[in-house]
Amino acid sequence: MNFEPLGNRVLVKKIEEANTTASGIIIPDSATEKPSSGEVVAVSKDVSVLKNGNKVLFGKYAGNEVSVGADKFLVLDVDDIFGIIG
Repeated sequence: MNFEPLGNRVLVKKIEEANTTASGIIIPDSATEKPSSGEVVAVSKDVSVLKNGNKVLFGKYAGNEVSVGADKFLVLDVDDIFGIIG
């Protein structure tokens, strides 16, 4: 992949969350207010607190969706990231 974020940004591959309950009830996106999570796949040179492979938590509507090849990613500003999942 040839994409390097600029400024204070990172490229994140969103991790899809389960949208059904254990009993099989489908939960619509409008009913979920949880933050989203993803894996960092590219980091700009200006970002020192994150590295490739970090799992991060960010707001539901944060970032901009981009397509690189056939894959879809989010370009997030570091300020939009709530934290790193351990």
